[in-house]
Amino acid sequence: MTRTLFKDVRILDCTGNPPFAGQVLVEGERIAGVWPQDQSASITDTEVFDGNGATLMPGLIEPHSHLTFTDCTRSVDMGSIPPEEHMLITVRNARKMLEMGFTSCFSAASAKPRLDVVLRNAVAAGEFPGPRTLAASPEMTVTGGLGDVRLSHLYRENFAVVLDGPTEFRRYARLMCREGVDTLKVNISGDAGTPASPSRTTVMAEDEIAAVSAVAQAHDKRLAAHARSAESVKLALKYSVDVLYHATFIDNEAMDLLEAARERVFVAPTLGNLYATLHQAPSWGIEFSPAHERDLKDEIEAGIENMKALHRRGVRVMPGGDYGFAWAPIGANARDIELFVRLLDFSPMDAILAATKSGAQIMGMSEHIGAVKKGFLADLLVVDGDPTQDVTILQKEQKLVAVMKEGKFYKRANG
Repeated sequence: MTRTLFKDVRILDCTGNPPFAGQVLVEGERIAGVWPQDQSASITDTEVFDGNGATLMPGLIEPHSHLTFTDCTRSVDMGSIPPEEHMLITVRNARKMLEMGFTSCFSAASAKPRLDVVLRNAVAAGEFPGPRTLAASPEMTVTGGLGDVRLSHLYRENFAVVLDGPTEFRRYARLMCREGVDTLKVNISGDAGTPASPSRTTVMAEDEIAAVSAVAQAHDKRLAAHARSAESVKLALKYSVDVLYHATFIDNEAMDLLEAARERVFVAPTLGNLYATLHQAPSWGIEFSPAHERDLKDEIEAGIENMKALHRRGVRVMPGGDYGFAWAPIGANARDIELFVRLLDFSPMDAILAATKSGAQIMGMSEHIGAVKKGFLADLLVVDGDPTQDVTILQKEQKLVAVMKEGKFYKRANG
């Protein structure tokens, strides 16, 4: 069994305690001991990692990952990639995320039906480096909904599967359960990037949502929803959706319902992609009409105020910003932690806890990951600096000195 002793590190254990100087012993895949500096144990016959005062913290956890997205400028381009090449891109993305400190990912949708499942299994088997992943289905949408890029004269694929009526939704949800996904994903609302169905619209019918919910419950699967409109959030809660993405245009009734369900649900507003789209997409040749630009600004403003309110009410508001586009590329995911501090008035510690402690909860692994504690899996990140004072260092690759997952180093500066 391999043993590694991290000494001279500043331990950010993400239990809510302030950071403290100390040392951490890893045996095999788990943390065997955590000691403050004045109680340091005398340990021999172990590999020593001298942190030189760097911060040791849990690995980051991404609540809205798209490891199968391709950093494209147009989502329709993903549909043109053959599955074999797409799988290779996905494997590279997984390695990039791990090297950027993310040791776990909760997938918000797979761009093709089995990419997430194959990646999850290969990483778990040790065949490729990457974060442990909960695999999702593609986004199940309706005609004219987010992800439907078909033209009347031309069939085109995208990251979504277009279905209509409860029978079609039920059949596809069962198919995805057969293929081994952990999460079923539905697009209940519209989106700012879908002219036929803007963000404030609710496009799925209630019986369609009910059909997928019944399959999820029968097969013990998570249920996640793209839900920007207030009505879509209410329907999601009615039909036991566990993870709500966006929720930017909620009203008071939806906010009350989310607060009542705060012990069960997670909300990830994905502000990172919205913010990057508005401010950076034009440099990639994306042109907005005045109405589209106004819609983006309105949604960001509404999302900021609503997420502040949900956070005050004790709802688990999570980072995770739809990364996987040219202006919000895979690996830049820690930008959301900065935005939580800068836009949502989270303290740096609260933002970090959302990406670690709360992240462990959304993974269903709160007794195993998300903290530096004896007995927990050794998913560890060593950072040159103090992220509780400056969370932006979590975005800087050169500041991430080491990444360990389950007791194995996947990145280690200077050998």
